Amino acid sequence: MRWPSYQHIFFDCDSTLSTIEGIDILAESASKKWRVEVLTNAAMNGDIDLAEVYGKRLRAVRPTRQQVQAIKNSYKRTIVEDARQIIKALQQLGINVYIVSGGLYEPVAEFGIYLGVPKENIRAVDIQYDSLTGQWWRQSSDSFMRYKTFEEGALTITDGKADIVAELLEGKSGRSLLIGDGTSDLLASRRVDLFAGFGGVVTRAKVQAHAPIFIHSQSLATSLALILGPAGLERLEETAHPYLAQKCLTLIEEGALTFKDEQLKQKFEQAYQALLARTH
Repeated sequence: MRWPSYQHIFFDCDSTLSTIEGIDILAESASKKWRVEVLTNAAMNGDIDLAEVYGKRLRAVRPTRQQVQAIKNSYKRTIVEDARQIIKALQQLGINVYIVSGGLYEPVAEFGIYLGVPKENIRAVDIQYDSLTGQWWRQSSDSFMRYKTFEEGALTITDGKADIVAELLEGKSGRSLLIGDGTSDLLASRRVDLFAGFGGVVTRAKVQAHAPIFIHSQSLATSLALILGPAGLERLEETAHPYLAQKCLTLIEEGALTFKDEQLKQKFEQAYQALLARTH
């Protein structure tokens, strides 16, 4: 039984491509870490709608533009294992990579570009600043431009990410796969051909319980067997990162993938066993 390959790969950002939640980093700088983390986890776990906490968290912190832009450096210091190499390898194979995030646009976009994702394939939430706050005559300085409001939309509600995914896929051919850790990612799965929950940073019970496939490893290398198909891992020889194939297979042997859908599991295992039979 053949496992299909995927042409369009969507990643969440926070706790999927990076081991942090950007809003929590902002909260820590304002000594509001505990309060904001509670709201973030409640939304990501699906206990409350993201719309109820999005503005509340930002109002609690009221970050400057300088603080917001600094998140990109935190993202770069906390890249999930193998994420950058995987994105580069996929693009070398002609596979389209996207980032769809409920995080703040400026740092998410800069982080995504750093990872190699085209800017036009990145979606996140814009915010506006009040340049008249504090020392307004120095309004050219980002340190005196403080958060004013955010752009409400699909990415600021729990069940909105699906609309952004559909928009990015409009008019394009090829199968699509979404990887993310949160409830918003799980709900967006209706717009893609396959969803894989990612538990390499944090395991969210609702996502693990309902995702057709769940990734348990800290590395995203396991996802390559899903994206390319087990047999397709050989295509990594065409890239600058051929070692990722062996790492992926090792992680699978260690139990890094679990399947909720039994038919999907059988399909994957048959393809995986066929690969092993051919390479041994």
